[in-house]
Amino acid sequence: MIVRILKNIDFSILFAVLALSAFGTVMVYSASMVSGVMVYDVTPGYFFEKQLLSWGLGIGALFFGIIFPYKNYRRLFKLILLVTVILLGMVFVIGQTTNNAQSWISLPLIGRFQPAELAKMSLIIYLAAIYTKKSSYIQDFTRGLLPPMIITMLVVAMILKQPDLGTAVIALAVSGLIIMSSGLKKSHLLFMLGLVLVAAVTMYQFGLSEEQLSRFDGAYQPFEYADDAGYQLINSYLAIHNGGIIGTGLGAGVQKLGYLPEAHTDFIMAVIAEELGIIGVAVVIGLIALIVLRGFYVSMNSHDTFGRLLSIGVSGLIGIQAVINLGGLTGLIPLTGVPLPFVSFGGTSLLMMMFSAGILINIHAISKIKKNQEERAAA
Repeated sequence: MIVRILKNIDFSILFAVLALSAFGTVMVYSASMVSGVMVYDVTPGYFFEKQLLSWGLGIGALFFGIIFPYKNYRRLFKLILLVTVILLGMVFVIGQTTNNAQSWISLPLIGRFQPAELAKMSLIIYLAAIYTKKSSYIQDFTRGLLPPMIITMLVVAMILKQPDLGTAVIALAVSGLIIMSSGLKKSHLLFMLGLVLVAAVTMYQFGLSEEQLSRFDGAYQPFEYADDAGYQLINSYLAIHNGGIIGTGLGAGVQKLGYLPEAHTDFIMAVIAEELGIIGVAVVIGLIALIVLRGFYVSMNSHDTFGRLLSIGVSGLIGIQAVINLGGLTGLIPLTGVPLPFVSFGGTSLLMMMFSAGILINIHAISKIKKNQEERAAA
């Protein structure tokens, strides 16, 4: 089976993932070599070496996703969700705080990682499996839609409690995409959209901290808060402006030299824009778009409901996270601290993104194998 899968893989997705992740590793070095010394008091290559290790492990995760038949996740979804909930719970007991969020834990043999990144993929697998199981009565709101939605909200609430608003929003948005693709009634969809709107307004009015609220000022009035909430966005604008069409050259950017906070994580695209210009930005966005669009193509050609919902979830995860990251550094939406898929520094994020891309490739390969079998049988 493995040999047949490897013969039928989607090389466009594979190329885009490997190219983006390799390019991202190089850009992490460019973005962090000075700030590593000046800000974090580490060696110039510290973040690059960590990202290079994560990239190597990510390649392993990618190929595991490719060769492990995706239907097995349908049998394992309860265990996957249980482990995720336990890890999210452990964050509140032994979690480590970074950037005012208690999101990280360290375990023997595994090291330091972020359970919220695992939770996004776990929710996709859970919802794809459970709504496949409930497909015959999906239009019954109480029996079909409501129970998985409650579990989803509990997981999202655990992420939000850390607090990690950006990851919680992504998890909720991707979950909503899968639910909307499951075959529910239009009236149920409108009702859910109304609930989301009410929840968003309530959260904005009563649920956000002063720091989180300040991000709205930083996004929409950055120059009035230039020394505080708008500082990051203004320096992002300067980086984009400095880059122009072709950029200042790889490694020659100025804003990463202590002016642009988190240059190797949230704002790595601003560094790309300054050093490689609009051309470099277009290539990165083009490769991400290729993965997302091919992922939706895989969904449309999947031979079963689980594969269809799973590929919709993975494609939506990559696309939504990219949009939120790019929206933050351009001031279209408030900053959320979300990494750019495959490119930003972050071991857990890179591992999960490459693993999820491997699942897309696996779904495509198995669907293609089945299609060829059906064509031979028909002949």
